[in-house]
Amino acid sequence: MSGVSAASRIVVKIGSSSLTREDGGLDLNRIDSVARLVARWRGADREVVIVSSGAVAAGLDPLGFTSKPKDLPSVQAAAAMGQGLLMARWTAAFQAHHLDAAQVLLTTDDVMRRDHYTNVRASLTRLLGLGVVPILNENDAVTTRELRFGDNDRLAALIAQMIKADALVLLTDVDGLYTAPPDHPGSELITRVASADDLMSVLVTGAGSRVGTGGMATKVQAAMLATTSGIGVQLASADALEAVLAGQRVGTWFEPSQERPASRRLWIAHVAPSRGEVIVDEGAAQAITVGKKSLLVAGVRSVLGHFDAGDVVDVASPTGLVARGVSGYDSDTLAQIAGSGTAELEAAGHEHPRPAIHRDDLAVLGDAFSALSAD
Repeated sequence: MSGVSAASRIVVKIGSSSLTREDGGLDLNRIDSVARLVARWRGADREVVIVSSGAVAAGLDPLGFTSKPKDLPSVQAAAAMGQGLLMARWTAAFQAHHLDAAQVLLTTDDVMRRDHYTNVRASLTRLLGLGVVPILNENDAVTTRELRFGDNDRLAALIAQMIKADALVLLTDVDGLYTAPPDHPGSELITRVASADDLMSVLVTGAGSRVGTGGMATKVQAAMLATTSGIGVQLASADALEAVLAGQRVGTWFEPSQERPASRRLWIAHVAPSRGEVIVDEGAAQAITVGKKSLLVAGVRSVLGHFDAGDVVDVASPTGLVARGVSGYDSDTLAQIAGSGTAELEAAGHEHPRPAIHRDDLAVLGDAFSALSAD
């Protein structure tokens, strides 16, 4: 039995490829099927959030488009037209099972800015508490190519982190992760991924393929993003949703990490925009990664970029990126005092000098982070 059947709160993401017909229109039967299966799984004591693509596809036909347009204004127009139609279908599908659905549209600001992030989390938590099924999507009617999540897989992983879901289900048009493109001779389905090490040969041998680039790569990255947060991930075909919810061995299961970091650390590590970089020596890198200590000013060697106290910055050792954290100083001040010990700081007028980054504001980045950033 997989972790999905034992979960009490899950996020289900279903992509455009699984929600559209061959002619590009919205697959209404698929929405009805997902709603029926989710409603049955949900019962009285379980909660589910759905991240649904399909707004652009739903808006093509009403606007007279025969295929997805390439220019941004037309894509935004299709999303604006289609989002209401998509939500109307989800609402009707769940009402058939005596459940209410609520639309939540998000932009990158809603997760990157800490105050927005906590507000979205509170809203979703309240909706779940009221017995509602939130239907989430990126607000494609107003987002630009430069300021977007890039894919609803990543959005789903971030939402799963945000609401402390027990499991994330990524539904796609293939039945799991393969060692190579499924149509290649000798390609095999990977039924279980225990760590980032299990992906190394897949990412290398699949370069330039469905596994290494495009849709599958984003799903693997999203899965690793979730598992480092203690959330198990099931990657499977949309046709296999019933089996997934029943806990049967289908698709690919990504094992969650044993630790479940605090929401603030997850936000620092994976969501907050970095405003600069702090270079530290090996001793300081060991202290913050192995020793779980604060980053002291004495361990800082140089400062890159311009940032204010309270901004999130990258922390790098001579061998690479090791952490991210909230800086206790602005960039100019930190650059001036870098390498100074407590006595030197006090002599320079800094009474009770604070760390460069306090350990409560530090998120150490492990191998899984490197794996999801490598593509």
